Amino acid sequence: MASFTKVNDFVVNLANTMDLDGDTLKVALSNTDPTAGTNAAADGNGILGNITEISYTNLSSRTLSSVTSTQTSGTYKLSASDLVLTASGGAVAAFRYVIIYDDTVTSPADPLIGYYDYGSSLTLNDGDTFTVDIGTNGILTLT
Repeated sequence: MASFTKVNDFVVNLANTMDLDGDTLKVALSNTDPTAGTNAAADGNGILGNITEISYTNLSSRTLSSVTSTQTSGTYKLSASDLVLTASGGAVAAFRYVIIYDDTVTSPADPLIGYYDYGSSLTLNDGDTFTVDIGTNGILTLT
């Protein structure tokens, strides 16, 4: 399973603009390190517009479902169902990073939550599936 890295700006955006109980969360795919170039994962740059996304032609929906945002004894947990991406009608461009972002918030537009690094590029051929494995531990936990 890939490791998840929280984007620094997520903390301030969670406090100021995000409603993770009601907002729509999606995944973006990239073959470029989210911390490279414009440094999208650094303070002040954590928005989707700073990510080099692949083309989503031939790819199924990237919207997370069954998103839960809970708190127990001061520990916050963000979770969702695993997301199965399917290539249909042709291949999907190579990607290494699966970036989770809030598609509802408009200021800042599409703030990033974090990303999974799969270690090397992955390609989906027509009919292939890829599961973004959220797992029982959820997307992230804040204590």
